[in-house]
Amino acid sequence: MIWAVIISTLLLFGLGGVALGATLMAAGLTLFGLFVGGGGNLAIAFEGVWATLNNFAFSAIVLFVLIGELFFASGLSTRSYGAVAPLFQRIPGRLLHTNVVVCMMFGAVSGTSSATAAAVGAAAYPELSRRKYHKGTIVGSLAAAGTLGLLVPPSLTLILFGSMTDTSIGKLFLAGIVPALGFGLAFMIFIAARTRINPSLLPNEYERPGLVDCLSALIQIWPLIFLMFSVLGPIYSGIATPTESAAFGFVMVLLLGLTIGDLTPMSLVPVLMSAMAKYGAIVFVIVGAIVLKTAVAMLGLPREVIAFISESGLGPYTVFLGIVVIYIALGCLFDGISMLLLTVPFIAPMLFGLGFDPVWLGVMITILIEIGMVTPPVGPNLFILSSIANNEVSVGEAARETLPYWLILLSGIAVLTIVPEVVTWLPDKLLGSVAD
Repeated sequence: MIWAVIISTLLLFGLGGVALGATLMAAGLTLFGLFVGGGGNLAIAFEGVWATLNNFAFSAIVLFVLIGELFFASGLSTRSYGAVAPLFQRIPGRLLHTNVVVCMMFGAVSGTSSATAAAVGAAAYPELSRRKYHKGTIVGSLAAAGTLGLLVPPSLTLILFGSMTDTSIGKLFLAGIVPALGFGLAFMIFIAARTRINPSLLPNEYERPGLVDCLSALIQIWPLIFLMFSVLGPIYSGIATPTESAAFGFVMVLLLGLTIGDLTPMSLVPVLMSAMAKYGAIVFVIVGAIVLKTAVAMLGLPREVIAFISESGLGPYTVFLGIVVIYIALGCLFDGISMLLLTVPFIAPMLFGLGFDPVWLGVMITILIEIGMVTPPVGPNLFILSSIANNEVSVGEAARETLPYWLILLSGIAVLTIVPEVVTWLPDKLLGSVAD
């Protein structure tokens, strides 16, 4: 009965076009009204909202959103792309590899997939299409590589997961590094193999820069490198928390944008408004998710699910396989952050109870969300890149071009499930069992 109420409420409001935050809150309030009862119990939910939004670690989110917006608006992302491009001119796949590398580097300052795809895509697509690269191939590589922005620290998804589950954010950041590098390498291997098999995807004529040209161009990437170390260095050296590092990174990108970038005091206004709009949308969903999460917890639904699984004889990995299927299905309907906030209150306690490592689970859920970022019909990265391409590449063609990368991400889920040490080795080695 309770599950029927939850599902029907979510479907009714969701299919009716109601914002996700309002949909989640409606489901939570319905549970309170029908099953939990009492204004005092509802007050507990809003105390949880206040505690989450007042959480010091949670405040890093708005700062990382600001960093990404400022870096893009300052024009530094475009310069960074141009600086890396000469390094790959002699490698099979050529500048398509630049899409992957720069997306990973930009992800280290923005923490989001959509911002990474938009910023790098705005610099890469016009340049590569001008050079006569196959347009669908350009968009496919950018949409897929943009997903790595969610996995490369500092990841907003990992910050949210850590805040919602009391998992060490420092460990989550470290855990994302090796899988992100692995996926980036796999993408580049695929690009090299595909363009070797089908050379028509690349232009016939291209520049062959020498060592001096490569080194001269690399000098232009120093703002991005500096910003990466400004954000990540204090975290891993132990001298600052993720929030403090985000604040330092914000100051640094602001100074860089105003001094060597294209930012002006007047141009800051639309940048700040855009960042606040994105942050407000995230907060709205979080508030609704916490209300629903509190009602679900007070009704003991996670314990009931765990008890049901134990009695049914289903193994932990069979359950996890079911979770993977659920996330792939939800990826057709929701964007990444919404999917995280909708599912973690239900799924995390259940999987923790089945013995899964919280750090490993945070990374796996992030990868599943990455898959959703390029899964039609919602697939935000597909729409972003199609728009940047002025619809020269349709969303459908973008989805087809991204399918091989989608399969690589899904294969990565299997590999990391079989060998979880790929995720947990680095944080255990550097931080041991000590939490933030």
